[in-house]
Amino acid sequence: MDTPDSTPAEAVRNEQTFPLALRRVAIDTYRENVAYLHRDCAIYRAEGFQALAKVEVQANGRRVLATLNVVDDPRIVRCNEIGLSLDAFAQLGVENGHPAKVAQAEPPTSIPALHRKIAGERLDRDDFRAIVRDIAEHRYSKIELTAFVVASNQGELDREEVYFLTEAMAAVGQRLDWHERPVVDKHCIGGIPGNRTSMLVVPIVAAHGMLCPKTSSRAITSPAGTADTMEVLANVELPMAHLSDIVREHRGCLAWGGTAALSPADDVLISVERPLSIDSPGQMVASILSKKVAAGSTHLLLDIPVGPTAKVRSMPEAQRLRKLFEFVAGRMNLTIDVVITDGRQPIGSGIGPVLEARDVMRVLENDPRAPNDLRQKALRLAGRMLEFDPDVRGGDGFGIARDILDSGRALAKMDAIIRAQGGKPFDHNAPQLARLSFEVMADADGVVIGIDNHQLARIARVAGAPKVQGAGVDLLRKLGDTVARGDVLYRVHADYPSDLEFARQAAVRSSGYAIGAADELPHLFVEF
Repeated sequence: MDTPDSTPAEAVRNEQTFPLALRRVAIDTYRENVAYLHRDCAIYRAEGFQALAKVEVQANGRRVLATLNVVDDPRIVRCNEIGLSLDAFAQLGVENGHPAKVAQAEPPTSIPALHRKIAGERLDRDDFRAIVRDIAEHRYSKIELTAFVVASNQGELDREEVYFLTEAMAAVGQRLDWHERPVVDKHCIGGIPGNRTSMLVVPIVAAHGMLCPKTSSRAITSPAGTADTMEVLANVELPMAHLSDIVREHRGCLAWGGTAALSPADDVLISVERPLSIDSPGQMVASILSKKVAAGSTHLLLDIPVGPTAKVRSMPEAQRLRKLFEFVAGRMNLTIDVVITDGRQPIGSGIGPVLEARDVMRVLENDPRAPNDLRQKALRLAGRMLEFDPDVRGGDGFGIARDILDSGRALAKMDAIIRAQGGKPFDHNAPQLARLSFEVMADADGVVIGIDNHQLARIARVAGAPKVQGAGVDLLRKLGDTVARGDVLYRVHADYPSDLEFARQAAVRSSGYAIGAADELPHLFVEF
């Protein structure tokens, strides 16, 4: 530490001899490693660091690359300290005050390839490997990441480039091998609220005896992800060794995938894609398939919902996406079955973790109040997955899935998985919903001819979901239902008056429901 009489040069020598002390800065920078140095830190002045430059921080035999922020407030970081944001600090595995060294980071070697992609050029396999490696190692700044995402979106990667990107993303990070076949998984491209079919498909397929290690993401822009909803029932953040034991004993799991470090470059790219609302076909395919291959899946059932407010709006668009998935999966030696489903409205009745968990458990318990659309879709998806079993004839899967559900075997399997993952008390007859609520009424007589997925998801989000587990939207009317003026369309739950008011204002601007005549109800061809 500097003495009052030390010169700047002496201060630098002192700090190089006695490294800076690490400080955990309680700021969630979401997938971006950020370092903090005080402006009067002698090393900062001597090394010529610049704000937003990349620095390398070493401690405990590990290193992290981080974006440098310069501060003037010693309450954030003092002159003899190097601060790290939450994620960056956790990667070093040390305590506050541990000695650390900081240096300028080497520039990413893949920058020339990035510049070529910005210029609209086609990249080869080695280019994508270099770019993905640098992204996974946090060598790219947010500006460089954004440039890559936007350039790939505007230039529309060709199918070979999508394969190269997928292959590179799957190769970086951990890759699981379950030493058996088939290892099955199911994924939906997203955009449909309440679509918790995975929590029904996994216990059905696992009860049949197939290996189905389901690792899912948390919600980023939606009111709940599979991991958020499963967390109402059990722990989802489990060490990989424990998760592996659960899968081998129970033939399945429903866990958060963040602890497995599968395709880590994808997590970094998502941190840029989601705020920009960019979800190009190539990046979507690479994101989904790289995760599945890294997780050790050999067979994948992919759900592409189509509807006016779904991610995919038309059948031709769905067919183009399907062909791209099939091409890349084939190159990755992943067996894939793509199904195109009805995405005109939310699936189930609840939007938000507790409400969706209620729906799932009611389906598993064959409760008459269970939403039939959720039950039927889950059975059809599970049936298609069961047909990955070479002993199941094509077309027999649905009947087998229905028997497993109706007999209670799926419920017993789900209960076993919940106990293994550290079950939490939950009663679907009396779910712990947020304490405040309001109802949205029909403004005319007629038939429900449209439901806006985006708007209902937004209302559930501003009401507090998924951070407030009991917040969200409880749907009482679906497409084709006849309503009278003043009938309740849905009920919104929130824990805080401010959240309730934000949700109310959003619902006043647009309820998300369209009421009209029966002959105005849009029809959609789906494949099952």
